[in-house]
Amino acid sequence: MKATMKPPQTKLPDIPEAEQTPLVKQLLEIIHHQAEELQHLKDEIARLKQHKTKPKIRPSQLENSSKEQAAEGKRPGSEKRSKTAQLEIHETCRIPPESIPPGSTFKDCQEYIVQEIEITPHNMRYLLERWETPEGELLVGQLPDSVQGSHFGPTLVSYILYQYYQCHVTQPLLLEALREWGIDVSSGQLNRILTEHKERFHDEKQELLSVALRLSPYVNVDDTGARHQGKNGYCTHIGNEFFAWFESTQSKSRLNFLHLLRTGPQDYVLNEEAFDYMRARGCPQYLLTRLGEHAQKNFSDSSLWEAHLRALQIQQPRHLQMATEGALLGSILTHGLPQSLVIVSDDAGQFNILYHALCWIHAERTLNKIIPYNDKEREALQEIREQLWKLYNDLKACKAAPTEAEKQELAARFDTLFTTKTCDATLNLALKRLHANKSELLRVLERPEIPLHNNLSEQDIREYVKRRKISGSTRSELGRQARDTFTSLKKTCRKLGVSFWQYLKDRTGQLHQIPPLSELIQQRALAPD
Repeated sequence: MKATMKPPQTKLPDIPEAEQTPLVKQLLEIIHHQAEELQHLKDEIARLKQHKTKPKIRPSQLENSSKEQAAEGKRPGSEKRSKTAQLEIHETCRIPPESIPPGSTFKDCQEYIVQEIEITPHNMRYLLERWETPEGELLVGQLPDSVQGSHFGPTLVSYILYQYYQCHVTQPLLLEALREWGIDVSSGQLNRILTEHKERFHDEKQELLSVALRLSPYVNVDDTGARHQGKNGYCTHIGNEFFAWFESTQSKSRLNFLHLLRTGPQDYVLNEEAFDYMRARGCPQYLLTRLGEHAQKNFSDSSLWEAHLRALQIQQPRHLQMATEGALLGSILTHGLPQSLVIVSDDAGQFNILYHALCWIHAERTLNKIIPYNDKEREALQEIREQLWKLYNDLKACKAAPTEAEKQELAARFDTLFTTKTCDATLNLALKRLHANKSELLRVLERPEIPLHNNLSEQDIREYVKRRKISGSTRSELGRQARDTFTSLKKTCRKLGVSFWQYLKDRTGQLHQIPPLSELIQQRALAPD
């Protein structure tokens, strides 16, 4: 066994007083001071090393109380139920005993149900009859709509889509499994099934966002990395309890977010809301005057808008950005997006438009990152966090039926908590930063229907992260578009209580038994509580 080497212990020799020159005395003082500082750091490291690995930020405890209350009751789903009562029986096999003595009397049958699945190729040959009319016209039978332009049936296509987008099976493994089951398919054909001719799915994805934004009081938003063609990009998530929508782009700027919210229209509109936005962002007055005095206020596409900016000699990047953001916001509101829509985010600046609300879980991480250096600072941090958790729980309770007195009392407690002066300068700066976000953290007092956190978006976007870890980046534009579309449709189906497998069979088989997801979102949003 290899011996563990310890650093040599250095001991300073005793230097007689007569030999201690001013320089030696200064060096001895420096060494003594460094030894004390080193011991202090060792003590701090020993305190922080509660884990064998690098200390990590602990998960937020703001939601622990509700989980503990749920744990006190009976575990969900533990009630006894008949496991086979709802099963459809496809075949019945009657089995008599091996030997029945003469004179025996039949009593009844003991039921024993076995669930099974058949995996076998089922190849269809269509014989398209051709008839010639007396006039010489040739009539040919038509293929079913579900197999038009494809040599693979709707159930097989649905299975491939389900395995890849729902179960995260990679293309090589899926290809191997299909071939082992007797399906003659090439890697190129498999890729085309997964990515090409998916226009009806793309259209449904885009339509569900347009409807959801018009009907929703709030949306949760977030973004994550999404590589494409070997380059870093981003995927933006927009959703709430009714839907989830994903889109990958090369940017995560506010301009990009506004482009996504347009949901189809490509115009730019300079209306009152657009000018209010630019004014709030600090747009120079001469620029507002120049844009406002011009007669044209609507531009059908980006080329006309950019030509208009050049004609007005607006060239500085910052001014171009503010004007374009304002015109995009004007377009969005013109096409039906409610100005009262609340956008709940984790304090990423690109999402700060309309009524913006911040996530308390992310706000608490500001305190969670602080490392106190002594007992006094640790006690101060713990006291602040306890007050924060109590305020958070009281805000949750107030959401049910808020009164004006409760709102004022909670706002006053917020001011008291986040203007507290402690012995820790780092903690004081963190509290000051959180207090500056008061209106966004207390948005729930104005709009009690919105959540206090962004957990829904965080959970939804894990689906994308999982796909990224398994498959890496996309290589084609069709692949990126298909990944965004089917991730959006799958998560939306789950939230609406629709089986994604049945949804895929309905759409690929063109059965039209499941309504468009936008209609289901509308029914859920308008349903009485």
